[in-house]
Amino acid sequence: MRIWLDGGLRDVESARVSVLDHGLTVGDGVFETVKAAHGEPFALTRHLDRLTRSARGLGLPDPDHDEVRRACAAVLTANPMALGRLRITYTGGHGPLGSDRGRHGPTLVVALGETTRRPDTTAVVTVPWTRNERGVLAGVKSTSYAENVVALARAHRLGASEALFGNTVGQLCEGTGSNVFVVLDGEIHTPPVASGCLPGITRALVVEWTGAHETDLPLDVLDRADEVFLTSTLRDVQAVHRIDDRELPGTPGPVTAKAMRVFDERAGQDLDP
Repeated sequence: MRIWLDGGLRDVESARVSVLDHGLTVGDGVFETVKAAHGEPFALTRHLDRLTRSARGLGLPDPDHDEVRRACAAVLTANPMALGRLRITYTGGHGPLGSDRGRHGPTLVVALGETTRRPDTTAVVTVPWTRNERGVLAGVKSTSYAENVVALARAHRLGASEALFGNTVGQLCEGTGSNVFVVLDGEIHTPPVASGCLPGITRALVVEWTGAHETDLPLDVLDRADEVFLTSTLRDVQAVHRIDDRELPGTPGPVTAKAMRVFDERAGQDLDP
C-alpha cells in the first residue's frame, strides 16, 4: 500500500506521523471517507467542502483542495482496486502534550483500503448514550471518534452493524457513521442538522433526489416507522430489517427500494454531483 503523507507518497512501512501529532494526542483533527470505484472518487467536491467546514469548526487552517485532490489521485493510481475506502485525514499537526496547538502546521494523510459492497439490508440497535446537539463538535466530522467506537462495538455484540443515537432532548439523531431515514405514511423523513447529526454527503443527495423531509423526530419513531433506512458513503442507501427486537417484514419496503434505485441511477450518471 502507498499512502500520501505531507506532500508525497510513502510505503506503508515508512508512512509515520509523529507521536506528538495533535490528531493522536488530543484528537485534534478532521477527516473524510470517500467511496472510490475503479480509481474514481464519488462526490469528492462535496467531501472537500465538508472537510473545510469541519476544519473551520475546529479552528484549523483551510485545507488546500488542490493538494488534497493531487493526493487522492496519486493514492488511487498507486493502489488500484475495484472498490475502495479513500480516507482523508487532516490534523492540527505536531504540537505540545496538551490542548494548545503547536506552530508546525497541519498534517495531511490520504490512504486507501479495499472494501466490498454492503448487503441490501441490515440490523441496528439503539444505544443509551446521546449526541450533544449543542456541543462544539456537533456537525463536525472529527477524529475524536471514541464514542462511536464504543457504540459500534455494542452494536456488533448484539448482532447489528450500526448503533443509533438520540440527542439530549430525546430526538432521533444519527448512527455512528451513518444518517437515518424513516418512512411514515409513504413520506421519507430524516432528522435535521440541528438535531446534532453530521450533514452526511449521501444524506444530502438522498434529500435532494427523493424529496425527503427534514423533520424533528422523537427517538420512539423507530417503534412505529413503516420503513427505516441508513445512508452513508459506503452504505449508499441500505434498508434496515431489525431495530433492537423489532423486525420490519418485507425489507426493503417499497419506498426504500425506490430510494435505493434512484440513488444508484443518479450516482451512476454523475460521479461528482
